[in-house]
Amino acid sequence: MNTLTKYAAAIGLMFGLVTAPAEATPFNTLRPLITGAPSVTATVSISQQRMVLQVLDENGAARTYIWKVSTGKAGYGTPTGAYGPTWLSPRHWSKKYDAPMPYAVFFHRGYAIHATDSVARLGRPASHGCVRLAKDKAAMFFDLVKTYGKHTTKIVIAD
Repeated sequence: MNTLTKYAAAIGLMFGLVTAPAEATPFNTLRPLITGAPSVTATVSISQQRMVLQVLDENGAARTYIWKVSTGKAGYGTPTGAYGPTWLSPRHWSKKYDAPMPYAVFFHRGYAIHATDSVARLGRPASHGCVRLAKDKAAMFFDLVKTYGKHTTKIVIAD
């Protein structure tokens, strides 16, 4: 690939004209500020067992939600890092754990943000590594990712 092509690809990524394959980049955060394009950013704190969801809609209005989550219990870590959603599954079933994972937004290998019926466990580690949310919150997050697109969504998992 020649230098001009590389620059054109970088500018296209930065302004959302093309997308990288499911990876969060520093430009995903800046793109809405530059272009006014909608974006969804989910920041999960493992130590606080919460997710801060920041949504910039198509009109430039910003909304923030703070929700309790459950991440990986002892022996089942939740991977840290910055990710983009890889795929969505509204009625996913885990073959590995023989368990439902409704409204699953997969972000790294088999790890996802998804709904749980075990809402009493939210706020403390309880999963096999996924990020669990109450069903209504998971449905809302799923719909936002589906509506605004995987390429405008960033998932950050931090200690």
